[in-house]
Amino acid sequence: MNQSIRSVARNAGALSAVWSGGERTDLPYLWLRDNCGCSECRVVQTTEKRFHIFRVAGDLKPLQVGIERAGSEDEAISMVWPDGHRTRYRSTEIQGHLSQPRSELRYWDCRFQPRRFDYRQFLESDRKAAELIEEFLRTGVCLLVDAPTDPDSSEQLATRLGPIREVVFERIHNVVVDPKGYSIAHTDLAIAPHNDFTGYTWPPSVQVLHMLVNECEGGESCVVDGFGVLNELRNDHPDKFDVLCAVPVPFRLFSEEYESYAANPMVELDSDGDVRLLRFNTQQMQVIPLSEPRLVGFYAAYHELSRRINAAGAQATVRLEGGQLLLAAGHRVLHGRTALRSTGRRHLQDAYFEHDNVRNHLRLLRRTGRI
Repeated sequence: MNQSIRSVARNAGALSAVWSGGERTDLPYLWLRDNCGCSECRVVQTTEKRFHIFRVAGDLKPLQVGIERAGSEDEAISMVWPDGHRTRYRSTEIQGHLSQPRSELRYWDCRFQPRRFDYRQFLESDRKAAELIEEFLRTGVCLLVDAPTDPDSSEQLATRLGPIREVVFERIHNVVVDPKGYSIAHTDLAIAPHNDFTGYTWPPSVQVLHMLVNECEGGESCVVDGFGVLNELRNDHPDKFDVLCAVPVPFRLFSEEYESYAANPMVELDSDGDVRLLRFNTQQMQVIPLSEPRLVGFYAAYHELSRRINAAGAQATVRLEGGQLLLAAGHRVLHGRTALRSTGRRHLQDAYFEHDNVRNHLRLLRRTGRI
C-alpha cells in the first residue's frame, strides 16, 4: 500500500483516515497519543518511550486535527491534545504500522530434504547467514555441512544463534551409547520422533544436533514437521485438536542429580490462534491423573496425533555424517533415529538455543544494512 491520506474524520474513540484508494483506517486516540515519536515522548538516544499512558484521560480526544502537506515530505496527520501537546504522523509511518510482519511457514512431509549450507559461510557471510535463517524460519530445519568435529565446537554458533540455552543437565549433551545414561538416547534402541525437554514449561526452542563422528550402521535421523501434522489434524478433527490444546500433560526427565518436570498441554497457541509450541515426547510422558474429566477425549486425540507423527509419510530421513549439524526448531520439528546396528563409533552432541535470538539476528542484519 503506497497511498496518501485524503481525509480524516473524528469519531467517538478514533480518528478515521481515508486513503487515496478509498480504504479507511481507524486510529484510536489513545494509540495516537501513546505512540507519539517526539523528543518529549521518546528518549532520543534510544527511541524508548518516556510517555506513560496513565498521564492522560481514558476518554482522550484531540482538540484539533488536520492534514499537513509541506515540501518534499509526504503528508502528515497533525493533532493538538487537551494539554497542548502536539503529535504528528506521516502517512508512511501509519502505513508501516498497519500490520505485523509474519514468516510464512512451509509445511513438509517424508519427501522433504533439509537444505544444506556451508558451516564457515554461515559464520562468516552475513548474506549466507540471512539466507539460512530465512529458510529456517520457513521450514524449521536446515543442515550445516563441513563443520568442525572438535567437541563443544557448537559454541561457535553463538555469533549467529545467540547464547546457548542452558538446562539443568549438560550444557552440551554428549549422545553416545552409555549403560549409565539417563535417557533412551544413550542406548542403541530406535527413538521415535519427539522434541526435547518437554518437562520444561518453556522448552528450548532451537536444537543443534552436531555429529562429530559416525562410523555406526543404522542410527539414521528422522525429522517430522509437527506444525504441518497439527495443521492437518486441525482441519480433519477440530475437536481432537482442541482437546490437545486444553488437557495438561506431565513430562519428566531426570538423572541422579537433576530433575525436570512440568505439566502443560501438548499444543499451545499464540494470540492469533496459530500453533506456536508442540510438546510430544512419548518416552518422557507421565501418567495423566484419572481425575482429569477430559481423559477419554484426550486419549482419542493423542492416539490420532501419535499415529500421524509416526506414519512413514510424515518422516523425512537424513543420515548425519561427521562434520554435519542439523538445526531444528525445537517447538515445531520432532526428531528421532533408527536403531544402531553396529558398535562403530558414533558421537553426537546436542546444544540448545532460542528461536527469538535467531529471528532477531535476521532483523539486526536487515536494520543495519548488512544484507
